Amino acid sequence: MLHQTIKEEIKEALRAKDTIRLDTLRGLNALCQNEMLTSKTPGDQEFLSDDKVLALVKRSVKQRKDSIEQFEKGGRPDLAAKERSELSILEAYLPAMMTPAEVKLIVHQRIEKLKAEGNFDPKASGKIVGLMMKELAGTADGADVRAAVESLLREEAAQK
Repeated sequence: MLHQTIKEEIKEALRAKDTIRLDTLRGLNALCQNEMLTSKTPGDQEFLSDDKVLALVKRSVKQRKDSIEQFEKGGRPDLAAKERSELSILEAYLPAMMTPAEVKLIVHQRIEKLKAEGNFDPKASGKIVGLMMKELAGTADGADVRAAVESLLREEAAQK
């Protein structure tokens, strides 16, 4: 269980006196505890399920990325560096993501399949992105999927 692992790593960070790791993991644990309190599930559960913890980690990662961008725009490299270190700690809990090249290959295969089925509309990039996000949920970054679809559709338009 991911939630249990996080609680154990809090203890390790305490022993190692790693304050950034400790603060990041405590914040994540607090999110998990809040989710357990608000999700009114029956029974007396001690830990949050892995899929819910992963959703919280993804949300925290997105928040850190947004914060880094804002701090860099605001001329605060010190705060951006702190957010980057927290981001690297949080990303360790996410499953391995596909590379942009792998995403592009899968998107290309899916577009070819849609063409063969006669369901391909080069103007409906949003629908293709939506299909791909459902298919690659949790394994690919949405920005990579969107970039791959747009790139392949531009190539398709250039061939005509």
